[in-house]
Amino acid sequence: FNKSYTNVEERLRRTIWGKNLEIVEEHNRQADLGLHTYRLGMNQFADLTNEEFVKLLNEFQNKDDQKDTRPFIGNSNIKLPDTVDWRDRGAVVPVKNQGQCGSSWAYSAVGSIEGAYAIKTGKLVSLSEQQLVDCSTKQGNMGCNGGLMTQSFEYLEEAGGIESEDTYPYKDREETCTFNTSKVVVKVCGFVNISSGNEDALKQAVALIGPIATAVDASRTSFQMYQSGVYDEPQCSSDQPSHGIFIVGYGNESGKDYWLLKNSWGTDWGEQGYIKLIRNKNNECAIATMPSYPIIC
Repeated sequence: FNKSYTNVEERLRRTIWGKNLEIVEEHNRQADLGLHTYRLGMNQFADLTNEEFVKLLNEFQNKDDQKDTRPFIGNSNIKLPDTVDWRDRGAVVPVKNQGQCGSSWAYSAVGSIEGAYAIKTGKLVSLSEQQLVDCSTKQGNMGCNGGLMTQSFEYLEEAGGIESEDTYPYKDREETCTFNTSKVVVKVCGFVNISSGNEDALKQAVALIGPIATAVDASRTSFQMYQSGVYDEPQCSSDQPSHGIFIVGYGNESGKDYWLLKNSWGTDWGEQGYIKLIRNKNNECAIATMPSYPIIC
């Protein structure tokens, strides 16, 4: 993964890598016996201890944020499709990479805006996470040290919109805000919170609205080293999300209902940058704890 170390660091990293390899191999042995529905793999986080990984990339501000928004009102009478994948409908840009910056919240917010804009206009445009990292501190976001999708939507509503990735590219660090109103591509006129902990309402939103911003508990070693299959981790919290991510669909694999999530860790992680998370299992990994979506003007 193009990493270079000093000699001392090299020895330490090799030891950690070896321990993670043991975890991966043991898990996959158990998966071969049918004890797990997913497999692990050695990826760019394989040389990090779980504590280092959590410190580096689990940077979501977990706080209750249900203020002055329109709630999503689901309708239980609507027949929903068994499978939804917004990638097939041209609403999802290629997988991005947040690097060493704790900006998952920005990727989650931007992904849902890209999706909403594509669904509304038919135009798929990669938008600027860096603008949110640099410019939304007044709303409570903290650059590479965490933030919230709802605060990002609030900022964009006040600022007048978001630039494209092309005009305001990602830098992997917090910089001075250089937002230029004349370069705005998409305007946001508010956002909607989906009722917390309700996977049925969430399914309706994903099917009827589009990609949804949310956060999950991504703090386990099994998430760090996830490679494929339906992620089902009993140790996962059902109410403490730690990492912004967004939902691009849902489905069923080998009899297991799952949410299809797009992550921001590049394509070397997971299934080409995506993870299938178990669905309808008591809000596992807090998937339905803080979901929201933007309203495009």
